[in-house]
Amino acid sequence: VQLQASGGGSVETGGSLRLSCVASGFTLDSSTIGWFRQAPGREREAVSCIINKDGSTYYEDSVKGRFTISRDNAKNTMYLQMNDLTPEDAAVYYCATGSSIVVVCVDAFFARWGQGTLVTVSS
Repeated sequence: VQLQASGGGSVETGGSLRLSCVASGFTLDSSTIGWFRQAPGREREAVSCIINKDGSTYYEDSVKGRFTISRDNAKNTMYLQMNDLTPEDAAVYYCATGSSIVVVCVDAFFARWGQGTLVTVSS
């Protein structure tokens, strides 16, 4: 049972990246899923989630309109499309899943975590 994140890299301001996270050993379609990030010297924060119970999405205010979370149940993979990146988006990004009863995008409720993928954005 694991999550494998990929897609991080180094881009210039205004660039785009798509993060992917493949689940193995369990299915994403019965999970609340999310992306979190942690920048140096800062606490981990929620970026975006899909709440399994009703399909609603959450976005952190600073990423609204720029980031899009999605999942492909057939591929058992979740994504985070990140556009118009700024240096403030630079961080290690983690994918995570919680049980189907998780209805908030709060890291304490997410039980499974990927290994993190680094995003750097140059100005």
